[in-house]
Amino acid sequence: MVNILMLSKWHVHAKGYAKTIGEAPDAQITCVWDEDAARGKEWADELGVAFEPDFDKALARKDVDAVVIETATSEHKKVMIAAADAGKHIFTEKAMALTVADCKAISEAVKKSGVKFCISHPHLTNPHIQFCKSAIEKGILGRIHYMRMRTAHDGSSRDWLPKYWYDVEKAGGGAMMDLGCHPMYVAAYLLGKPTRIASMFNTTCAPAPADDNAVSVVEFENKAIAVLETSFVSPFNSNVFELLGTEGAVIYQDGKLKLRTNEYKGGWVVPDKLPDALPAAMRMWLDAITLGTDILFDTERGTALTELLENAYRSHEQQKIVAI
Repeated sequence: MVNILMLSKWHVHAKGYAKTIGEAPDAQITCVWDEDAARGKEWADELGVAFEPDFDKALARKDVDAVVIETATSEHKKVMIAAADAGKHIFTEKAMALTVADCKAISEAVKKSGVKFCISHPHLTNPHIQFCKSAIEKGILGRIHYMRMRTAHDGSSRDWLPKYWYDVEKAGGGAMMDLGCHPMYVAAYLLGKPTRIASMFNTTCAPAPADDNAVSVVEFENKAIAVLETSFVSPFNSNVFELLGTEGAVIYQDGKLKLRTNEYKGGWVVPDKLPDALPAAMRMWLDAITLGTDILFDTERGTALTELLENAYRSHEQQKIVAI
């Protein structure tokens, strides 16, 4: 049984992860810590576990093997390094940290301690992304030259996000730092190493300076260009994915994947079968702890995401194309 310390309920996904752990046969929550003592105590009572207001004492508990980190992104470096130094396995919400330098420091601490690290990149588990990865590796699509992905919702325009979500000092940014993580890490996974980036972010409904409507254009070493879009103000057509190559293309929208290739002359087709979905990140992490299996969502993937995010915001702030 993996005994888990929940580190903060700051993130909007914290409650969902607690539910997942509660349903897992090989894991249980034993303690809660939160920088907001009142919030943490209330959550611990709700979960029926101990609340420990002292961070160091929480990490030192003998009934804690691992931590789930749901603090503000600005706290990730400090919290993760402390957890690694204490020998606790780490699961974290994206983004891993605000800078690549911070990610490297975290990675070094994780490597030194030998703990299992996993970051939540849920779109990478999806069958259509795994189909695209396989198609690229097999050369079915030819040379990839373009990708477009949009992940959005109406949290700002409909005012259902918590007010603290727009605190850029804690969150590190707005929509691109949050929902924008998804197209960013998918692009890094499918296309490789980025070389330059240009961003256009603005604020339409959210409290300034948090961006709620954002686009970044990224060039990769293989000369593929990715258009990565996100928004907190889009109730419709909020999820779009396109991958284009010289020999074929993939479009995924409304839960359906369509493929077209030069080899097949019949136009767009729906594949008979897609790859199976990969295990969810939380399941992958628990299996790595208990069974020693591999984790796809490791510090390398987390650093690749932060590399794009850090430079995306640098491009926006400087209003120019930024070399990576």
